[in-house]
Amino acid sequence: MNIKTNWQLIRKHFNKSFKTSLSVSIATVDKDNKPTVTPIGTVFLNKDQTGFYFEKFPKKIPENVKTNKNICVLAVNSSKWFWIKALYKLKFSEYPAIRLYGELGEKRKATEIETSRLNRRMRTTKGLKGNTYLWGKMEFVREIKFIKAEGVNIGKMSKNLI
Repeated sequence: MNIKTNWQLIRKHFNKSFKTSLSVSIATVDKDNKPTVTPIGTVFLNKDQTGFYFEKFPKKIPENVKTNKNICVLAVNSSKWFWIKALYKLKFSEYPAIRLYGELGEKRKATEIETSRLNRRMRTTKGLKGNTYLWGKMEFVREIKFIKAEGVNIGKMSKNLI
């Protein structure tokens, strides 16, 4: 999958994945080459094969980035109807999951635009206590530069895809 020519499709997939899964998984590797997978609900993709996430709770990612900046982000479309249709037709209409490979940048203060994007995504839960706990006072982001995209294939059910 070409990351540049398919970037809009990738962004659309990530939006669907957030709606159905509420997070993506970010894989990093520690200094001993042991992998760690962390669920993150605040990953945002920009228009130019870059993105960012708000870094408040993750402990392993900031530690691992000191020795290895490479990451893999997995976004799965968990919509029941998407899967039921695919199972019935024996084929997916689009990839069920996409992996993005990239490199983490430095942690920095979030911009107003980034905070606005977060608030827009989390507005449906704004009045709930957990919203304030999880997404209140999100001050710092870490940038991501993506270099490769890969649709997850599931045998003949995804054979017809890009």
